[in-house]
Amino acid sequence: MFLTGLADEAGSQIDIQIRAIRELSWRYLESRAIGGKNLASLSEAEFEQLWRLLSENGLRINCYAGGIANFRRHPRNDEDFEASKAELQAALPRMQKLGVGLVRGMSFLNPPDEKPDNPELEQIIFRKVGELVRLCEDAGVVYGHENCMNYGGISYLHTLKLLERIKSDSFKLIFDTGNPLARFWHPGSNSHALQSPWEFYSNVREFIVYVHIKDAVPCVTGQIYLDYCFPGEGCADLRPILRDLKDYGYDGGFSIEPHMAINYQDRTQSSAEAMAVFKYENFIQYARKLETLLQECGWELN
Repeated sequence: MFLTGLADEAGSQIDIQIRAIRELSWRYLESRAIGGKNLASLSEAEFEQLWRLLSENGLRINCYAGGIANFRRHPRNDEDFEASKAELQAALPRMQKLGVGLVRGMSFLNPPDEKPDNPELEQIIFRKVGELVRLCEDAGVVYGHENCMNYGGISYLHTLKLLERIKSDSFKLIFDTGNPLARFWHPGSNSHALQSPWEFYSNVREFIVYVHIKDAVPCVTGQIYLDYCFPGEGCADLRPILRDLKDYGYDGGFSIEPHMAINYQDRTQSSAEAMAVFKYENFIQYARKLETLLQECGWELN
């Protein structure tokens, strides 16, 4: 087991991200954004600088959290698919050079004007995600599907459909503990019951290779608003999930994704300088609280 985090939640620049990870005495960071770019869009000079800084500080990137097939990309839009494909193709050689074996991907947005179980639409999603997975397979990289605002995040049943249709050892799951709280059980239903993080997790556990730690208290007023909070203080079922992962023999990473800066900005409209201070300090505090929670749940920290 190892600890890591979506480092742009500590700060936008790589020097700040590295400082946060080193302060925590962690060895890994999950890379999503660096100065407004990502691993695929960095210039050659910027990439070489990243490689040098990581080497000098004894750190590694364990996962590239790309925008591949994410909730901003429509499954029927071939330009969106080609953009996802191009991002992946640009990232894979850099991942190989850095020794990064996991890429975070998704399964496209849920078109608001279509039923999510439309068989014809599902075939498009399975085909396109499958092609992205094959690119990873050829490169020796795992495509980790995150349960977010995408087809697979609608419910654990939809995630299982993806796994059934896209059979590859390079297709696994990144489970985000907080994301089920942002979804009703099924779009278009009359029920306002939210998904249960525990129910989602327990039905896909055997396919999970990586866990995003996020917690929140949901508020439903027609739409869902999440009040993000420290791990264990919300409704993401973190204690039973962490205990069960320990009993199950999970040996992957836990990556913090606080998201608390979103609520902070909404409430305070703070200056950019104050926001930067909050993000960094919150990242460190969030990490320490996760470490404490893991120990409470029976984990030994290295």
